[in-house]
Amino acid sequence: MEYYVYILFSALAEKYYVGQTNHLDSRLARHNAGYVKSTKKYLPWQLVTSYKCSSRSEAMQLESKIKKRGIARFLHDTNHCGM
Repeated sequence: MEYYVYILFSALAEKYYVGQTNHLDSRLARHNAGYVKSTKKYLPWQLVTSYKCSSRSEAMQLESKIKKRGIARFLHDTNHCGM
């Protein structure tokens, strides 16, 4: 089953959020409907990018890597590295 690591941005809060899911469209809809406790204060969220992974394990590893690096820094680095 394919999984996705996704990065969202809230212009209201000027914040990024990273997560992983196997149903990207419905997960984004849940974020913007206020069903996700950690993101409901900062609606609306826009999808910045997503990365397709071949397993949940791979998605969790990438999500962790992005969080450790910092989302904005990760995005800046990948724009220059062509990831």
